[in-house]
Amino acid sequence: MTQPLKIAIAGLGTVGVGVVKILENHKQMIADRTGRTIEIVAVSASNRGRDRGIDISGYDWSDNALDFAGRDDVEIVVELIGGSDGVAAALAQQSLSNGKSFVTANKALIAHHGTALAACAEENDVALRFEASVAGGIPIIKSIGEGLAANRINKVYGILNGTTNYMLTQMEATGKDYGEILEETKLLGYLEADPALDLDGIDAAHKLAILSSVAFGVKTSFDNVYMEGIRRIKLVDIEYARELGYRIKLLGISSLSKAGLEQRVHPCLVPKSAPIAIVDNGFNAVVVDGDPLERTFYEGRGAGEGPTASAVVADIIDIARGHRGPAFFVPVAAMTDA
Repeated sequence: MTQPLKIAIAGLGTVGVGVVKILENHKQMIADRTGRTIEIVAVSASNRGRDRGIDISGYDWSDNALDFAGRDDVEIVVELIGGSDGVAAALAQQSLSNGKSFVTANKALIAHHGTALAACAEENDVALRFEASVAGGIPIIKSIGEGLAANRINKVYGILNGTTNYMLTQMEATGKDYGEILEETKLLGYLEADPALDLDGIDAAHKLAILSSVAFGVKTSFDNVYMEGIRRIKLVDIEYARELGYRIKLLGISSLSKAGLEQRVHPCLVPKSAPIAIVDNGFNAVVVDGDPLERTFYEGRGAGEGPTASAVVADIIDIARGHRGPAFFVPVAAMTDA
């Protein structure tokens, strides 16, 4: 077996803790599957003394995650901080520029800076991976980029935000109005720190921008995504939809035609007979229309420790196996403007 692959993890929230658990609890299984032992050598978070339910005493601690970009012993930097700019963006740029592969679950970062970061990764012959940034436990990025590589993709759409899907599901199931369900959702801790990310469709738009780049080979273009959230959905809307044989779902839709690429997030009337109509609560689903395969359907949990951490570790394993291909499955030079 070759030398251990050494990684540093920035961010020890729910997902970061999940990544540590998987890497430690499944260490031998992962080594058998990759031919390399994956070793966590350093971690960073906002509060060293917080009880996270895991033992981090065996790892180097850094108060500044940017230190990881300069460590000679680190091959992969894992960023689980969040945010499109600030420390996350600086860590990504510096890590890739210093010849380190970079794994992230940060959809905002990739939606805003994905093309530039992919170019930096190519220039330095390292990997940029972000499977966990879209649809949590559904391996949708790899499914499109590798499993459907022989297909010309015409359309990608789906339920990309579990929180709003939960809210719409509960409004229909309980007969409670938007305001009541919103307060219950807050108490459950399902909303982002900035609720607008969920409620106004911003989170779903981040994910759609990434899917568009993977599916169509276009440069990431978050600013070109039309967004409308669920704030204006009333209980009467859901009741009328049900009477007409529909359910209301917040969908992200990206389609390519002769007129160009269209990217939009908004509530939709979905026929009850459609597979995506029965995807409820915190689950996500993605539908891909391609030629020659036609339609494929993917469903799974969209967030949470297990699904997201699983996707992060899958990216680490991919790099451990020596995969260094372009982040969006085509070189940046071949990507077109959206």
